[in-house]
Amino acid sequence: MQISFIIPHKGRFEMLIQTIVSIAKQNVDLSQVEVIVVSQTPDVLNQTLSGSAKLLIKPHLRPENETISALRNFGVTQSSGQYLAFLDADIYLSENWGEQMQRILTQNPKRIIASAMQICTSDAPPLEKIRTSLSNAELDVNVAFLPGRNLFLRREAFAKIGGFPEHLITCEDYYFTDKAAQFGELFYTSSATYIHLGEDKTLKGMFDKEIWRGQSNLQSIEGRHIPLREWPSFVVPPAIFLFIVTSFICLFAGLYSLAICSLLIGLIPVMAYSIRLQNINELPVSFCQIFLFYSVYFPARAIGTFVGLFKSIRVRNS
Repeated sequence: MQISFIIPHKGRFEMLIQTIVSIAKQNVDLSQVEVIVVSQTPDVLNQTLSGSAKLLIKPHLRPENETISALRNFGVTQSSGQYLAFLDADIYLSENWGEQMQRILTQNPKRIIASAMQICTSDAPPLEKIRTSLSNAELDVNVAFLPGRNLFLRREAFAKIGGFPEHLITCEDYYFTDKAAQFGELFYTSSATYIHLGEDKTLKGMFDKEIWRGQSNLQSIEGRHIPLREWPSFVVPPAIFLFIVTSFICLFAGLYSLAICSLLIGLIPVMAYSIRLQNINELPVSFCQIFLFYSVYFPARAIGTFVGLFKSIRVRNS
């Protein structure tokens, strides 16, 4: 096989089907393509996972306690492609994705992983436009990190990297691509695109997901060098959250001046990040919407980080 698409799956069959349909529309020889679906949903063995009669689809069922990384690593053991394409189960690829990913890697032998830019429809809600814009902060350049939603690399490169970190519940893409950067370049291209079908569309949904995503923040630091530019993503959310909590404590204690001062200090990074994002990408959304996004995002990340910290302490003490 030329390309093995490896898709971990936990639910939402309708999005998985759309992902497979987009693979079936690729401008490559489909007889040289296989799709490995590694699911934790028993129905995957009974569902019709067809996007095209020409597409070879291999579903596998794995235990519910396995992480996304474990599902991906297992998928590799069941694949035979020269290239490995890791997709989430809610990704719709542009028709030239597979073609362009191969071109990007062969164009420069120093490149170890390629990934395409995220797009969204014109009628997407403001939150989805903001998330998409954040994904595209850097385009057509080598980057320090690539999101795990779409990664393309050679099989030998995967072996060199050593697979995904199965001990992490989330943040496995940070860990994996950081390790990959030790062996070659990570390239983020605008020559191909994808739509994240499951992108956050409401603040409540994002709040819940970011708490879950933040659980592995601290664990993802272990065993790797953290560049200076990455430290704010670990330090800023907890700092903002603590200032906001302190503000409420001072308010209930009748210390109104301290409450206002603490709240304003906590909101300074929110304001700074909002101004930066609006100036960099000229988003078609209002500044208030960007400010509201960060006002929800940072506390949720902080809560997730603290939840992950308490879980780690509990595990070590047990």
